[in-house]
Amino acid sequence: MNKILWITFVTIYISYVQSAIIGKDEFVTVEDNPYQNVNDIANPDVGSARNERILWPYVAESTTKSENEENETDENVNKDVKPREKRFLHWSYPQSPIVDMMMQTMSVNYSPNVAGDPFDFLRDSYQLPEGKLLEEYDYIIVGAGTSGSVLAARLTEGKPKATVLLLEAGKPEMLLSDIPALAPYIKLTHYVWPYTMEHQPGVCLGSEEQRCYSPQGKAVGGSSVVNDMIYSRGRPQDWDRIAADGNYGWSYDEILPYYKKSERCELRKYKNATYSGRDGELTVENVPFRTGLVEAFLAAGRLHGNPTIDYNAPDQLGFGYVQTTQNRGHRLSAAKAFLHPHKRRKNLHILTDAKVTKVVIEPQTKRAYAVEYLKNHIKHTARCRREIILAAGAVGSPQLLMLSGIGPKEKLEVLGIPVISDLRVGKSLYDHIAFPGIVFKLNSNNASLQELKVATLPNLMQWLQFGDGLMTTPGLVEAVGYIKTSHSDGKVPDVELLNLGGSIVSDNGGAFRKSLKISDKTYVTAFSGLHGCDTWSAIPILLHPKSKGCLELRDNDPFSHPKLYGNYFTDPQDMETMKEAIKYVIKLGESEPFKKYGAQLYLPSYPNCQSHGPGSDSYWDCAIRTMVVSLHHHVGTCKMGPPNDPEAIVDPELRVYGVDGLRVVDLSVLPHTISGHMTAPALMIGEKAADMIKKIWSNVVV
Repeated sequence: MNKILWITFVTIYISYVQSAIIGKDEFVTVEDNPYQNVNDIANPDVGSARNERILWPYVAESTTKSENEENETDENVNKDVKPREKRFLHWSYPQSPIVDMMMQTMSVNYSPNVAGDPFDFLRDSYQLPEGKLLEEYDYIIVGAGTSGSVLAARLTEGKPKATVLLLEAGKPEMLLSDIPALAPYIKLTHYVWPYTMEHQPGVCLGSEEQRCYSPQGKAVGGSSVVNDMIYSRGRPQDWDRIAADGNYGWSYDEILPYYKKSERCELRKYKNATYSGRDGELTVENVPFRTGLVEAFLAAGRLHGNPTIDYNAPDQLGFGYVQTTQNRGHRLSAAKAFLHPHKRRKNLHILTDAKVTKVVIEPQTKRAYAVEYLKNHIKHTARCRREIILAAGAVGSPQLLMLSGIGPKEKLEVLGIPVISDLRVGKSLYDHIAFPGIVFKLNSNNASLQELKVATLPNLMQWLQFGDGLMTTPGLVEAVGYIKTSHSDGKVPDVELLNLGGSIVSDNGGAFRKSLKISDKTYVTAFSGLHGCDTWSAIPILLHPKSKGCLELRDNDPFSHPKLYGNYFTDPQDMETMKEAIKYVIKLGESEPFKKYGAQLYLPSYPNCQSHGPGSDSYWDCAIRTMVVSLHHHVGTCKMGPPNDPEAIVDPELRVYGVDGLRVVDLSVLPHTISGHMTAPALMIGEKAADMIKKIWSNVVV
């Protein structure tokens, strides 16, 4: 009864707030079909090239003749609709009140399972199938993140039945984390570990405390619950290079079956491609809604020699519509795909809010046989018959190894940690870094996404009912492009471009920039002049930085965040690559397809860059050092390598050197960055590890 009352109250409250804002305006349905003849034109204004409509995010005050022709079927719907910006004149809200209300249910101070908590029913739940834990398990997996989720599902399927205990420090996901448009907000909740890099002079000068922010997912589903849902596999050459370093079984041809195994491709044009999976649990689809700006971006790309393609195709390089891990417009996390359907398996026990503090290793035999963890402030020990598998991520896994006595001897001894295996854990850390400061101001109305006009009750209800509309946009991202600068090795792209349906100012300094920890002073000084304006941006990402960071324990307290040193731009080539990428984005924005929007480059006046001429080489150097952000795509901290690699922590089968019964199965094992985002590789690693583990224990009778 209490739940019904709360649902009724929330519904009435939403309706009241929205009625005060919306009045009697109409809502415009959005449709798009991006694939027809898309490579045949360079100018998106050519009407005959697309037999579909480009519908704008909200009703425009006026349209050009060509826009009216494309939208003529909606003429009767739109002609009497008032300009939507007029609704907000009596509000002084910094963000949509709808978003404000929704985010209260995911606030930092929210704690589940407490008396009187009205929103706990919105969360998924993972109850023990028989109400109690076993005395011993075949496998213990630490971390129910992207890799850990698929690994747990695979190890508990089929026969003979193996028992698995999956321990996760975070909480189950909830209804609101399903909304793709809320991705920036979710990064501000308890669903992340709020890691920050150690202070580095001359880097992240515009960030809070001048420290780069690098959160990691802390949820059942890990980072797949909080990220922008971008599905990209990397280039074949990335994986062939890893294999060539002595990591047998990791070439592109050998890992491709594991990519396909997880995937259920719903890309309308590419679902039957030989490299796509069709029977997996994880749906990959295009975003149901996008603005017309994406067509300008792709057309500009074609003008400069970048075809519009499936960017996951192994033999093509260019630009493409973003592919996401969504299912009919809803976020599809690894937990939802791989754990939720199987959470009633009697041989799979999932324990949430359980922080693992140590792997227990027998010092004489050097065999891992148990883990210690805390739940409800009580210390527990779980024992294991076969293997303990760390899937706690590129920060959590190396931290746990070192707390357990596996790491650099000289560092562990200083902290009073008995050394089990002297390995160079954490000595290698690579990351993708990006620059969100390239913004074009548009001389047109309603061309881009703006939160105050997008986050409305009709849009929310359309998403809930049909899984489409504006709420499906994954953090504004609409397309992805890959380019090779003059600094590339020629084999793989060294820069990725994220095309946005807006920019860092689309929510007027709200969650987008706060999720990056850009300081108030920096944002207000540099970007507040764009509030209320339509904008476009493409964010360049450095895919293969030469600069190398590291990770160290802060102390021997498992609840202390480790020290993360990014060492960004310590190799001068990284700065030169980023500046060349910025010039390329500017060239795209100044090309013919964007002229219909009156796009003009906006040069922010950063507080610490006042002495540099706007647009000069020194200006961009200063701007990059001010606005650079981490994409928290850390790899290498538990590096995979052959026995003759002095920096290797695990072998090509992911077994920790010098310790029996212990593996690491997550992105920390990758020795290099890859040309793409990390969800797909994390899934693939989990799939491949499951096969390797089952092969070892296939003859064991339970």
